[in-house]
Amino acid sequence: MSVDWTEVYRDTYPDLVRFLHRKVWDLQRAEDLAQEAFVRALRHEPKKPRPWLFQVAANLARDEARTVIRRKRHLTLLKSEVEELQRAAPDQSETFSEKERMARVKEALAGVSERDRDVLLLWDAGQSYTEIARQAGLAVGAVGTTLARARRRLAEAYSEGEKLDVAR
Repeated sequence: MSVDWTEVYRDTYPDLVRFLHRKVWDLQRAEDLAQEAFVRALRHEPKKPRPWLFQVAANLARDEARTVIRRKRHLTLLKSEVEELQRAAPDQSETFSEKERMARVKEALAGVSERDRDVLLLWDAGQSYTEIARQAGLAVGAVGTTLARARRRLAEAYSEGEKLDVAR
């Protein structure tokens, strides 16, 4: 059975980029990682391209996160200086912007378990419960419950971030 890669690309690319964007928080990097996943798919020609692409993309994002963590360890001093500058000159008059909201969402996502984050992001990327179950190592019947719990934990983490911002 031959795969129509044009159709797979057209149908999967936007969902794959959205999934990756919520993992790496950089749209251009998400697009690059999605392209890399497709390049690998063309080399391997998987029988089920969509789930395969999402699995490869998740692995690429995980590798990206590890690289970022290593870089952050090397830049701890710089980060401390930036935080000090931010504390010294907070902009209280600026309204709550989209950028701040996304930062809070990112922080909330970082505050939930990796499994919860992956299930939420796979669902957000348009994956079916069957595909989510396969990639997360869950029974298909457990996906709905896992998603509901993950959403609740994400909402709690988001609310907690709001409380901290109000307290500052």
